[in-house]
Amino acid sequence: MTTSQTHLRTAHLDDADGITDLHTLARTAYYSAGGVPEAELTSPDARVRRRESWARAVRSADRTVLCAERGGELVGILAMGPPYEADVDATTTGQLYQIHVRPGRWGEGLGSRLHAAFVQFLRDASLTTGVLEAWESNSRAQAFYARHGWRPDGHRRPGPGGGDYLRMRLGPDLQVPPRRVGTASQTPTCLD
Repeated sequence: MTTSQTHLRTAHLDDADGITDLHTLARTAYYSAGGVPEAELTSPDARVRRRESWARAVRSADRTVLCAERGGELVGILAMGPPYEADVDATTTGQLYQIHVRPGRWGEGLGSRLHAAFVQFLRDASLTTGVLEAWESNSRAQAFYARHGWRPDGHRRPGPGGGDYLRMRLGPDLQVPPRRVGTASQTPTCLD
Protein backbone atom coordinates (compact mmCIF):
# COMPACT_ATOMS: atom_id res chain seq x y z
CA MET A 1 0.00 0.00 0.00
CA THR A 2 1.34 3.42 -0.86
CA THR A 3 -0.26 6.73 0.04
CA SER A 4 1.39 10.14 0.11
CA GLN A 5 4.78 8.49 -0.34
CA THR A 6 4.14 6.23 2.66
CA HIS A 7 4.59 2.54 2.10
CA LEU A 8 3.07 0.12 4.64
CA ARG A 9 4.43 -3.39 4.79
CA THR A 10 4.39 -6.35 7.10
CA ALA A 11 7.30 -6.31 9.54
CA HIS A 12 9.95 -8.99 9.38
CA LEU A 13 12.25 -10.28 12.09
CA ASP A 14 15.17 -8.36 10.58
CA ASP A 15 13.19 -5.15 11.29
CA ALA A 16 13.35 -5.74 15.06
CA ASP A 17 16.31 -3.41 15.69
CA GLY A 18 14.84 -0.56 13.65
CA ILE A 19 11.41 -1.01 15.23
CA THR A 20 12.98 -1.07 18.70
CA ASP A 21 14.97 2.11 18.01
CA LEU A 22 11.89 3.96 16.69
CA HIS A 23 9.79 2.72 19.63
CA THR A 24 12.47 3.89 22.08
CA LEU A 25 12.59 7.36 20.51
CA ALA A 26 8.81 7.73 20.50
CA ARG A 27 8.19 6.44 24.02
CA THR A 28 11.03 8.55 25.40
CA ALA A 29 9.38 11.64 23.89
CA TYR A 30 5.98 11.07 25.48
CA TYR A 31 6.96 9.37 28.74
CA SER A 32 9.71 11.85 29.60
CA ALA A 33 7.28 14.69 28.79
CA GLY A 34 4.97 13.06 31.36
CA GLY A 35 7.66 12.92 34.03
CA VAL A 36 9.16 9.42 33.64
CA PRO A 37 12.97 9.65 33.90
CA GLU A 38 14.68 9.16 30.55
CA ALA A 39 17.21 6.75 32.10
CA GLU A 40 14.36 4.32 32.83
CA LEU A 41 13.29 4.46 29.20
CA THR A 42 16.63 4.19 27.42
CA SER A 43 18.62 1.77 29.59
CA PRO A 44 20.31 -1.11 27.75
CA ASP A 45 18.20 -3.63 29.71
CA ALA A 46 14.98 -1.85 28.74
CA ARG A 47 16.07 -1.86 25.09
CA VAL A 48 16.80 -5.61 25.19
CA ARG A 49 13.35 -6.31 26.70
CA ARG A 50 11.68 -4.07 24.12
CA ARG A 51 13.52 -5.79 21.25
CA GLU A 52 12.55 -9.25 22.55
CA SER A 53 8.93 -8.12 22.82
CA TRP A 54 8.91 -6.80 19.23
CA ALA A 55 10.56 -9.98 17.92
CA ARG A 56 7.81 -12.06 19.63
CA ALA A 57 5.12 -9.82 18.14
CA VAL A 58 6.57 -10.10 14.63
CA ARG A 59 6.80 -13.91 14.92
CA SER A 60 3.34 -14.26 16.47
CA ALA A 61 0.64 -15.99 14.46
CA ASP A 62 -2.14 -13.82 15.91
CA ARG A 63 -0.43 -10.41 15.93
CA THR A 64 0.16 -8.10 12.99
CA VAL A 65 3.00 -5.59 12.92
CA LEU A 66 3.25 -3.12 10.06
CA CYS A 67 6.14 -0.82 9.23
CA ALA A 68 5.56 2.57 7.61
CA GLU A 69 8.37 3.79 5.38
CA ARG A 70 8.95 7.04 3.57
CA GLY A 71 11.94 7.41 1.33
CA GLY A 72 13.39 4.16 2.67
CA GLU A 73 13.25 5.39 6.28
CA LEU A 74 11.25 3.59 8.96
CA VAL A 75 8.90 6.35 10.16
CA GLY A 76 6.09 4.48 11.90
CA ILE A 77 4.95 1.21 13.43
CA LEU A 78 1.54 -0.33 13.97
CA ALA A 79 0.88 -3.43 16.08
CA MET A 80 -2.58 -5.01 16.34
CA GLY A 81 -4.37 -8.26 17.04
CA PRO A 82 -6.80 -9.86 19.48
CA PRO A 83 -7.68 -8.09 22.74
CA TYR A 84 -5.57 -8.69 25.85
CA GLU A 85 -8.23 -8.25 28.50
CA ALA A 86 -10.67 -11.07 29.36
CA ASP A 87 -13.60 -8.63 29.59
CA VAL A 88 -13.28 -7.76 25.89
CA ASP A 89 -15.10 -10.00 23.39
CA ALA A 90 -12.49 -11.31 20.96
CA THR A 91 -15.20 -12.38 18.49
CA THR A 92 -16.15 -8.75 17.82
CA THR A 93 -13.09 -6.76 18.89
CA GLY A 94 -9.55 -6.13 17.70
CA GLN A 95 -6.91 -4.33 19.72
CA LEU A 96 -4.64 -1.57 18.52
CA TYR A 97 -1.61 -2.38 20.66
CA GLN A 98 0.73 0.34 19.53
CA ILE A 99 1.16 3.11 17.01
CA HIS A 100 4.49 4.89 17.07
CA VAL A 101 5.59 7.67 14.77
CA ARG A 102 9.20 8.80 14.64
CA PRO A 103 9.61 12.09 16.53
CA GLY A 104 10.36 14.79 14.01
CA ARG A 105 7.83 13.23 11.62
CA TRP A 106 4.78 14.08 13.73
CA GLY A 107 2.21 16.14 11.88
CA GLU A 108 2.85 14.50 8.50
CA GLY A 109 -0.25 12.30 8.56
CA LEU A 110 1.64 9.12 9.43
CA GLY A 111 -0.42 8.43 12.54
CA SER A 112 -3.64 8.82 10.55
CA ARG A 113 -2.29 6.51 7.85
CA LEU A 114 -1.44 3.85 10.44
CA HIS A 115 -4.82 4.34 12.11
CA ALA A 116 -6.54 3.82 8.76
CA ALA A 117 -4.67 0.51 8.42
CA PHE A 118 -6.03 -0.55 11.82
CA VAL A 119 -9.59 0.35 10.77
CA GLN A 120 -9.07 -1.71 7.61
CA PHE A 121 -7.83 -4.59 9.79
CA LEU A 122 -11.14 -4.42 11.73
CA ARG A 123 -13.17 -4.42 8.52
CA ASP A 124 -11.17 -7.25 6.93
CA ALA A 125 -11.68 -9.39 10.05
CA SER A 126 -15.40 -8.46 10.28
CA LEU A 127 -14.80 -6.95 13.72
CA THR A 128 -17.11 -4.18 14.91
CA THR A 129 -15.08 -2.75 17.77
CA GLY A 130 -11.53 -1.60 18.43
CA VAL A 131 -9.86 -1.16 21.80
CA LEU A 132 -6.59 0.47 22.78
CA GLU A 133 -4.87 1.82 25.84
CA ALA A 134 -3.41 5.31 26.10
CA TRP A 135 -1.28 6.54 28.97
CA GLU A 136 -3.29 9.15 30.87
CA SER A 137 -0.38 11.63 30.80
CA ASN A 138 -0.22 11.43 26.99
CA SER A 139 -3.06 13.85 26.31
CA ARG A 140 -1.89 14.41 22.74
CA ALA A 141 -2.34 10.71 21.89
CA GLN A 142 -5.75 10.71 23.57
CA ALA A 143 -6.76 13.74 21.51
CA PHE A 144 -5.56 12.03 18.32
CA TYR A 145 -7.70 8.99 19.02
CA ALA A 146 -10.70 11.11 20.02
CA ARG A 147 -10.49 12.87 16.63
CA HIS A 148 -10.66 9.42 15.04
CA GLY A 149 -13.80 8.45 16.97
CA TRP A 150 -12.36 6.68 20.04
CA ARG A 151 -13.92 7.20 23.47
CA PRO A 152 -12.77 6.17 26.98
CA ASP A 153 -14.71 3.18 28.30
CA GLY A 154 -13.89 3.63 32.01
CA HIS A 155 -11.34 0.81 32.29
CA ARG A 156 -7.97 1.75 33.80
CA ARG A 157 -4.83 -0.08 34.82
CA PRO A 158 -1.60 1.11 36.46
CA GLY A 159 1.04 2.56 34.20
CA PRO A 160 4.45 4.21 34.58
CA GLY A 161 5.19 7.40 36.45
CA GLY A 162 2.22 6.98 38.77
CA GLY A 163 -0.21 7.36 35.86
CA ASP A 164 -2.76 4.90 34.56
CA TYR A 165 -3.44 3.50 31.13
CA LEU A 166 -6.94 4.41 29.96
CA ARG A 167 -8.81 2.06 27.68
CA MET A 168 -10.56 3.61 24.71
CA ARG A 169 -13.05 2.06 22.31
CA LEU A 170 -14.00 2.55 18.71
CA GLY A 171 -17.12 0.61 18.01
CA PRO A 172 -20.53 -0.04 16.61
CA ASP A 173 -22.23 2.59 18.72
CA LEU A 174 -19.53 5.06 17.69
CA GLN A 175 -19.33 3.89 14.07
CA VAL A 176 -15.92 2.96 12.69
CA PRO A 177 -15.00 6.07 10.67
CA PRO A 178 -14.28 5.78 6.96
CA ARG A 179 -10.67 5.51 5.90
CA ARG A 180 -8.94 8.88 6.16
CA VAL A 181 -5.99 8.93 3.82
CA GLY A 182 -3.53 11.78 3.81
CA THR A 183 -4.99 13.54 6.85
CA ALA A 184 -2.22 15.34 8.68
CA SER A 185 -2.03 14.74 12.39
CA GLN A 186 -0.41 17.13 14.81
CA THR A 187 -0.36 14.43 17.46
CA PRO A 188 2.25 11.85 18.34
CA THR A 189 0.38 8.58 18.36
CA CYS A 190 2.39 6.56 20.78
CA LEU A 191 1.15 3.75 22.94
CA ASP A 192 2.98 1.34 25.09
